[in-house]
Amino acid sequence: MAIIVQLAQGAQALVGHLTNPANLTQILSTVVIGIAIILILTQIAQRVNVDKNAPPEVPYWIPYLGSAIAFSVNPIKFYSDNRKKYGDVFTYTMVGRKFTVCLGVEGNNFVFNAKLADVSAEESYTPLTTPVFGKGVVYDCPNHMLMEQKKFVKWGMSNDAFRAYVPDIVEETKTYFERRWINKEGGRGDLFTAMGELIINTASRTLMGPEIRALMHESVAQLYHDLDDGFQPINMFFQWLPLPSYFRRDKAHNEMRNIFMKVIEERRANNITDKTDMLQSLMNQTYKDGTPFTDTDACHLMIALLMAGQHTSSTTATWALLFLAENPQVLQDLLDEQKEVLGSLDAPLTFDSMKNLTLLDNVIRETLRLRPPIIMILRKVLRPLAYTGTDYVIPKGNYVAASPIATQVDEKYFKNAFKFDPHRWESIVEEDTGETVDFGFGKIAGGGARNPSLPFGAGRHRCIGEAFAYVQLKTIVSTFIRMYDISLTEKGMPGSDFTKMFVQPLLPVEINYKPRK
Repeated sequence: MAIIVQLAQGAQALVGHLTNPANLTQILSTVVIGIAIILILTQIAQRVNVDKNAPPEVPYWIPYLGSAIAFSVNPIKFYSDNRKKYGDVFTYTMVGRKFTVCLGVEGNNFVFNAKLADVSAEESYTPLTTPVFGKGVVYDCPNHMLMEQKKFVKWGMSNDAFRAYVPDIVEETKTYFERRWINKEGGRGDLFTAMGELIINTASRTLMGPEIRALMHESVAQLYHDLDDGFQPINMFFQWLPLPSYFRRDKAHNEMRNIFMKVIEERRANNITDKTDMLQSLMNQTYKDGTPFTDTDACHLMIALLMAGQHTSSTTATWALLFLAENPQVLQDLLDEQKEVLGSLDAPLTFDSMKNLTLLDNVIRETLRLRPPIIMILRKVLRPLAYTGTDYVIPKGNYVAASPIATQVDEKYFKNAFKFDPHRWESIVEEDTGETVDFGFGKIAGGGARNPSLPFGAGRHRCIGEAFAYVQLKTIVSTFIRMYDISLTEKGMPGSDFTKMFVQPLLPVEINYKPRK
């Protein structure tokens, strides 16, 4: 009891000392002086530790955080402002890590085509992707295994597969909106939510198989949401934290894996071999060296396919329809193109007929040019890396970053670069660089990294789902505009939310819709 009394008295004395005006002033002064000293030392350290051969570095005042705040507010402006000061290559600090960004077409080429011995995509992304996707796939395996995994899924991206996918996507789109946007006189619709749910439904029906599509109900949607919460920028910098979102992510991963595993086990038990979806293909794969691609690997790669394409496609579909709502003449041009090519708006969409809808294709291209879902693509430097044509040597341990949007909104390549104008692509003749490298999963059409528009990346890590994304997006957009006339609300065009891993419109995103007669 005496000890408790002494502690209470000590605490009371401390509170009295801290609340004394004279002492409080002294404490605040000491804190201010301490902060000032830290800031000054930070500036001195930046100058003392400068490597003469390293690229110029963006100065910062806040230790550890560095330029994180300025970057997250608007990375496009951050890159543009510092490019004017330091040129195409410069380094900035963010959350204790150094990023050397390489801008322009040469910068893109430098990063995308860097040698595997020099840089690593795996070391850049595995803290983010492995807890969500699972072990043994994508960035949680050697690069040669990832290249083979891309080959495993490539068959599901064939033209024959796309011919079967288009009518399924049309049906999913019609069914979804007839069930959700039921006001026959029109109204307002939550576009971002609709596109997010629709992309999952269409991807699961076409790529995942009928059993998985049948499971896309509320409980699975919640699992997806919990996985999605584990796919944020903080997860990249801090892989393991005792946070509820991390625990939900891990639980959701296990449950999602079990769902895929149950389908695999049922197919094997019933000797089902006639399915033509992606899961069936992944059930029967072996690496070239004889290493088996296990059922667990197949489950993890299925999760990766579901998650990786979801964000990029749902965001792009949302932006495309927002641009059309803002530009009614382009919307009318799209409808006129369909009437001219297909005969009427009632004619069925097919994969082969959509090849002739060039404006539709260009709407997607222009949307991706202006609103690419990913701002920067990273590689970790494994050994000192000389930047071509300069004296710069990027130190080991830095991250090199390409940012294709820097060229995609550059007046040097696109007149009125920030204007949405899909017709511009009718007169753009893309340079054929002759780069047709096959990384083991097929030659990449137009795969040159010096192209000023690279929303799907380039080189060995170029997105394998690019062709599917175009088919999925064009089918959804085409079907949607056949169903509805749309316009922006009084809020106008939404801004971009750069705090997310994939850049999306600032929520909520609503548009006015009116069913077509």
